[in-house]
Amino acid sequence: MPETSIKHKIIVIDDDREMRDSLSHLLEAADWHVDVFSRAEAALEQLDMLQPHVILSDVRMPGMNGMELLDHMMQPSSPPVVLITAHGDIPMAVEAIQKGAYGFIEKPFEPRRLLMVLKHAADQHCLSADTQRLKAHLARLSGLDRILIGQSEQIQNLREEILNLTEINVPVMILGETGTGKELVAHALHDLSPRANGPFQAINCATIPPEHFENTMFGEVNQQRGMLAQSDGGTLFLDEIGTCPLPIQAKLLRMIETQEYTPVGADRAVPVDIRILSASNEDLSAAVQQNTFRADLLYRLNTVMLTLPTLRERKDDIIMLFSYFVEEFAHVYEITTPDLTTEDMSALMGHEWPGNVRELRHVAERRILAARCGRGSVAEAIYPSQHIVQEVPDTLREAVAAFERELISKAIKNHEGRMEAVAKTLGIGRRTLNDKIVKLGLDKNAIL
Repeated sequence: MPETSIKHKIIVIDDDREMRDSLSHLLEAADWHVDVFSRAEAALEQLDMLQPHVILSDVRMPGMNGMELLDHMMQPSSPPVVLITAHGDIPMAVEAIQKGAYGFIEKPFEPRRLLMVLKHAADQHCLSADTQRLKAHLARLSGLDRILIGQSEQIQNLREEILNLTEINVPVMILGETGTGKELVAHALHDLSPRANGPFQAINCATIPPEHFENTMFGEVNQQRGMLAQSDGGTLFLDEIGTCPLPIQAKLLRMIETQEYTPVGADRAVPVDIRILSASNEDLSAAVQQNTFRADLLYRLNTVMLTLPTLRERKDDIIMLFSYFVEEFAHVYEITTPDLTTEDMSALMGHEWPGNVRELRHVAERRILAARCGRGSVAEAIYPSQHIVQEVPDTLREAVAAFERELISKAIKNHEGRMEAVAKTLGIGRRTLNDKIVKLGLDKNAIL
């Protein structure tokens, strides 16, 4: 994402020395880094070394002219070209834009407008370059980097903690707000452990009715296999562990300590080899104080604790995460990934993300679904209720009628039904207003 603190670099090509000097002074005064050339061929030789953000070139010059220069700027990484000329005409401008010119400006030009066009071109190039670097980085991700995407210090520390726990067969409690990726981390702990070839079972304790909890967890003789039996030899992830009923907490504690359990209706214990991972987005210490959670179970479950950062705490990762999710959904829905604009980035960075990574993923999917219809922006995906797309009338007559209906209704409401004032505001006669109200089917009383 381009930053205002970064000085933009520009190559200026013009065979007129006075024009080169004039442009150089203008741009340097606007805090640009400027390199000037009298011929396009010489500029092209220095292009890779100078790495400009934009090229400003005259059209008519000895040797290679500006239009021919455009033919050499066809690579995605090429900087945008803005052409200036004293001999411009509409066909030339159209041809230049068709060839890929970012802008076409006639001499004499208005300095402020020229600077604005060049800044927009440079910003767009920087944004495109950042996007390409980000895509390349995402393509290189593997292993834990692909599971826990990000370059912030918080996420790097989390990856290191997970790697340190891969060979340790102890319970791990994962703490964090809803949507921070607790199950993702649990899966990573399993996949990188010696138990990776065994089963991984995840259960959300909050979704199980208390009366069914024991059967679900421990199973029943000659009936159903419980989650413990299904997790034997692998890992059991207990999400929202704080909602586990107190009577079950005692049996769960015994299972962790003895590595055996008794199914409902059985008269003997069954041995089991399970690593328990748990998660909570509530303060279990407070639950212990309120006698809704056993202290001894908490001490066994939180042998090791991992605290996941919120998305608000790792804002530097937002663009990378969103780009990854957008690419993923673009592949799923078989469309080209939409470009990420400066406005999109501002919307992403300005949102508080109460739903964390889960919310960001949903926003990315909404953005892709809108792109399938040829519309949409990130802001609309974040705040869909504020960007309701209204149906557009099929005909001009219907569109005009809809506009008149809205305009007259608003005037009637603003003037509290005083029709003389309404007519005056709309710039029409009272009789014309009455005719339109009848024709449009408006009800004054309903409006008020």
